[in-house]
Amino acid sequence: MIEDKETYRALCPDKEEVKCSMERRDKINYYLDIAETVAERGTCIRRNFGAIIVKHDQIISTGYVGAPRGRKNCSDLGVCTREKLNIPRGERYELCRSVHAEQNAIIAASRNDMIGGTLFLVGKEYGTGEIVKDANPCAMCKRMIINAGIQTVVVRDTKDEYRTIDVNEAWVLQDESLDGLLGY
Repeated sequence: MIEDKETYRALCPDKEEVKCSMERRDKINYYLDIAETVAERGTCIRRNFGAIIVKHDQIISTGYVGAPRGRKNCSDLGVCTREKLNIPRGERYELCRSVHAEQNAIIAASRNDMIGGTLFLVGKEYGTGEIVKDANPCAMCKRMIINAGIQTVVVRDTKDEYRTIDVNEAWVLQDESLDGLLGY
């Protein structure tokens, strides 16, 4: 197959249809690919996430997992406290040395720019480089996403598949139904 349209037109001027071997990536996976690249800057030795916030087809900010500015990263220390204590995924994040990717993306943006925007999130396993299965923002990140005014979160499940979460429906309204049970 011919790689570019100009070469094809020069070689086959009588053909109307132009075929290329490179298909254009859909917009959602394009943004997820960028978030995946951002994750490469992460310093966690367990899992790295990359997040980007987009509004009106403009990237507002990016964030990756890493220790607060000026503090040593787990990758510098060679130890993950949660890993060392065998803490399962999704638990005891207060023991984590890092600021999460979603948090860093939110910190780097103006709230006015985030209102109604979309956060794209990709996680990769440190040891294997595989995409984190069934990834979701932690409870603290969910609260920050809600307060930032972000409308939608898109999470990569495979290289081409993803989940779209409506923040209001999934996290705000669902939580309100539990308030009575939780005593809030």
